[in-house]
Amino acid sequence: MLKKRFIAVLIINGQNVVQSVRFKHTNAIHYNAVHAIECFNKWAVDEIIILNVSRDNNSKFEFLKTIKNICKKCHVPVSVGGWIDDGEYAKQLFFCGADKIVLNSAFYLNPDLCTDLSSKFGQQSIVGSVDIKRTNKRIHAWVDRGRKNTLKSPEKWAKKIESLGAGEIFFNSIDHDGARKGYDNETLNTVCNNVSIPVIAFGGVFNWQHLLEGFDNGADAVAVANQLHYTEHSARKAKKFLLENGINVRVA
Repeated sequence: MLKKRFIAVLIINGQNVVQSVRFKHTNAIHYNAVHAIECFNKWAVDEIIILNVSRDNNSKFEFLKTIKNICKKCHVPVSVGGWIDDGEYAKQLFFCGADKIVLNSAFYLNPDLCTDLSSKFGQQSIVGSVDIKRTNKRIHAWVDRGRKNTLKSPEKWAKKIESLGAGEIFFNSIDHDGARKGYDNETLNTVCNNVSIPVIAFGGVFNWQHLLEGFDNGADAVAVANQLHYTEHSARKAKKFLLENGINVRVA
C-alpha cells in the first residue's frame, strides 16, 4: 500500500515566508526561507511546496534564486509555483532543482502551454492548483491568485486540468485559507471522486484532526502552511497522530 504524504507549504512574497489568510499575505513569518527548509528537513515532512504569491511579475527572477538556494539544502522533493507563464521559465525552475511545478492560471490562460509542459517534463512533474471560493451560494474554481472566476465547478475544473496533463491536484479553499476550521471537506471529497490522479488537500488546518478528515475525504496527501511555523517538530507530532489513527504515513 502506498504511504500517505504529509507536505509542508512555504508561501513566499519577495524574500519573506508569509502567512496566508484568505489569500492575503501581510504577516511575515520568516525572513529567510532557507531557515524554514532546514527545520522541515529535521521534522520529517515528505515533500515541500513553495509558492510565489507576489503580484509583481518581476519577482519570478528573484524566486529562481530562492529556489536554487533552497534546493541545495532540501532533502525531500520540492514543487514550486507562481508566475509560470512560459516554457523557458519552467525549464529554469527545474534546472534550479525543482521536482515538480505548480500551475494555476496557465490552465485557464494558456492550456496549450500546460499540455506541452506535461509532454516535455512528464505528467508526474505537473501539479494543477485548484483554488475554490463560494460566491452567491455557489462554489467555483478561481485563478489569478483568487481574482478571476472560471465559472467552472471545482470538480469540472479539476477534470479539465487532468485532461490538460496535470499529474496531481493541489486543492485549496480561499474561504478556508488561514481560517483554522479545517479543509473544505465536502468539496474536497467531490473533487477526489471525479479525478483519477492524486489530490493534495490544503487550506485551513489548525489541529491534527483536520489532517485525518482530509484523508477520510479522499485526499492522497495533506498539506499545511501556517500551523507548521509555530510548533516545534510539528510534522513529527502530526505523523504520530495520523499513524495512531490508522493512516499509513512514513515515519523517519
